[in-house]
Amino acid sequence: MLVKSYSAAVQGVDSRTITVEVNAGGTVAAGKLNYFLVGLPDNAVKEGYQRIEAAIKNIGLEFPRLKLVVNLAPADLRKEGSAYDLPIALAILAATRQIDESKLKDYLILGELSLDGSLRPVRGVLPIAIQARKEKYKGIIVPSANALEAAIVQQIDVIGVDHLQDAVAFIQGEKEIAPVLFDTREEFNYQLGKNDRDFCDVRGQENIKRALEIAAAGGHNVILIGPPGAGKTMLAQRLPGILPPLTINEALETTKIHSVAGILPSKGGLVSVRPFRSPHHTVSDVALVGGGSNPSPGEISLAHNGVLFLDELPEFKRTVLEVLRQPMEERKVTISRARVSVDYPSSFMLIASMNPCPCGFHNHPEKECVCGPGVVKKYLSRISGPLLDRIDLHVEVTPVTSDELLQRSQGQETSADIRERVMRARELQRIRYEQLQDIHSNAMIGSNRIHEFCEVSTAGMTLLKTAMNKLQLSARAYDRILKVARTIADLAGTEDIRIEHLAEAIHYRSLDREGWAG
Repeated sequence: MLVKSYSAAVQGVDSRTITVEVNAGGTVAAGKLNYFLVGLPDNAVKEGYQRIEAAIKNIGLEFPRLKLVVNLAPADLRKEGSAYDLPIALAILAATRQIDESKLKDYLILGELSLDGSLRPVRGVLPIAIQARKEKYKGIIVPSANALEAAIVQQIDVIGVDHLQDAVAFIQGEKEIAPVLFDTREEFNYQLGKNDRDFCDVRGQENIKRALEIAAAGGHNVILIGPPGAGKTMLAQRLPGILPPLTINEALETTKIHSVAGILPSKGGLVSVRPFRSPHHTVSDVALVGGGSNPSPGEISLAHNGVLFLDELPEFKRTVLEVLRQPMEERKVTISRARVSVDYPSSFMLIASMNPCPCGFHNHPEKECVCGPGVVKKYLSRISGPLLDRIDLHVEVTPVTSDELLQRSQGQETSADIRERVMRARELQRIRYEQLQDIHSNAMIGSNRIHEFCEVSTAGMTLLKTAMNKLQLSARAYDRILKVARTIADLAGTEDIRIEHLAEAIHYRSLDREGWAG
């Protein structure tokens, strides 16, 4: 007897429906294998035979001795992972008339079986649930640990099951399982109030706070240069607290990526706070941008709609830093393999920090640098010019004084106060770019539109020309200055970019200044 059940495979951050066809019939010679799995399965799918057989027997049903042919269609698409255990098991039971097959056509089914029949969570449930709604399935049957994640998608029934026995009883109509519901608005409101790291904890450093406020308001990249203990990491960790809340579309995009990567919390649903990723400087280029033999998202995609923090930037391998250049411009990364090519979104804010020299005390107001002649320039040359060009704000961080360090936090501006100003500036940008699909913040303005949205006066052009000649800025640095000036004007609530806005933007090009490295 031939029976079909339905599951799905994840491709990039999207999914594709897989038809699980099981044909049971015919005799098998003694001592010969009776189970044949076709359709480009990987080892995890092939090993499901032992899990499925043990699980079926351990719930008191019979694993047939008939010849079983399992086809995962389409046959030219590689099937990976253990999520096919449950749909294959249910199709085998239906093909051998141990359960009714009528409900199988209404649901996408996925789940990894343990030997006792209990179900383990799997990756990529959210994009699969979106696919189920798109193809008008009645619902999706998933392990209970994945139910909240799937329930983010409205208008389909999400059936969470803990055990193969529960899935069998549901398919048979012997047990009613209420669909899992998820309140998106409640989750957003709950997460919005959670902020463990606040700018009021930072003593002094008002100029750095100002630079990070500009970065947050326009979505700009920042590099912080300063001696050890000056507060670079502390400041960077507080940046997500002043970013605007995620929109529902941004939250769905981010959750899909985290779902595919398998890093959603075990009881979590929607990712409703902006991600903050901080990979160690020993990270490989594949781990950073994504890839591998079976492509998976890297750190830059996991930071999508959030912050990627690279601490001690010169300590990262040169090849790792260079692969950042294209994703920073295009806000996506394409992973190409012989059989498949997938796109992962990577629209992130880059926050980098570094010491000014190997000893860390170049340009320190009190301590003396012990690095030899040319060492500082050699240290800075570990970061290529093209990468520095793509960083909008270069900010020098000086150590706080003892008086600033010992002052009380009362009266310090909180992250909530700064976020209010950031959100007002972002609202101006939303209105300005509402007719453009590919621009949502000032940092996304392309060079072809820079003069449309960043017009400056004659006096401003004179100032820019002087800065270009004196600092020997590239064309890309020129664009970055205009975009940062546009953001400063938005924070000031003015439509025109004034000379003081341009002057402040030029000031944030520390590493372009001649003689900075000695």
